[in-house]
Amino acid sequence: MRILKEVYDSRHNEFLPQFSVECVILAFNDNVLKVLLRRVDMGDNWILPWGLVHKEEDVDETAERVLKESTSIENSYVKQFYLFGQKDRTDKELADKILTTIQPKDAENHWLRSRFLSLAYYALVEYGKVRMEPEEGEELSWFNVDKLPSLFAKHDQVIKIALRTIRSNIGYVPLGRKMLPEKFTMPELRAIYECILGQELDRRNFQRKMISTGLIIPLNETLKKGAHKSPHLYCFDKEKYQELLDNDQELVRIIL
Repeated sequence: MRILKEVYDSRHNEFLPQFSVECVILAFNDNVLKVLLRRVDMGDNWILPWGLVHKEEDVDETAERVLKESTSIENSYVKQFYLFGQKDRTDKELADKILTTIQPKDAENHWLRSRFLSLAYYALVEYGKVRMEPEEGEELSWFNVDKLPSLFAKHDQVIKIALRTIRSNIGYVPLGRKMLPEKFTMPELRAIYECILGQELDRRNFQRKMISTGLIIPLNETLKKGAHKSPHLYCFDKEKYQELLDNDQELVRIIL
């Protein structure tokens, strides 16, 4: 189990004690915005994927490692957004269960029972590319961001702040580029923005504004959907998109 391995390794001074990275991993499927959560057999509550910071790695590298371990995805969009340091975030009951398993010396004063600082990241992934490989004693599952289960250590607040951060910077966040397949429909793209913003967007205005960015290319293809009218397919101009992203320039302006 990853948690136990990291705590055990930290006894050998390989990790920074009392400092962790938490990842809000978001994906879009069936017109629903989902977050990936994790549960271990020592606790009833679900938690965000997290990891301890190796002394020889940058914190961004830790976040990338947590993402890869949870989804098998590399080189996605991972963004740091908040440092959590509330004095009451530590769950001593769960810490005691972990310490009972690994049986360190002086468990009563082990750093795992002390106050933690957690650096939070959000990651955008394409749902169809995720390959979850939970270890023994571990579960990984997607949940609707509006229907979360019971969560550990106020992780529901971490998710809320991640969504609020994305919403406040929505013109600069590559939502469609990172969460949709290479070919997508305009209703799919609009649905992602509606999920983040929590309100409906005018169909015609949205399409006009997206096309006007010059970042979206109409394809001479349609999505086959049974007897219903097949929507047109689009793709992103990857080079133009990446250039704006690399220079922290606005990708699209959403006017409500």
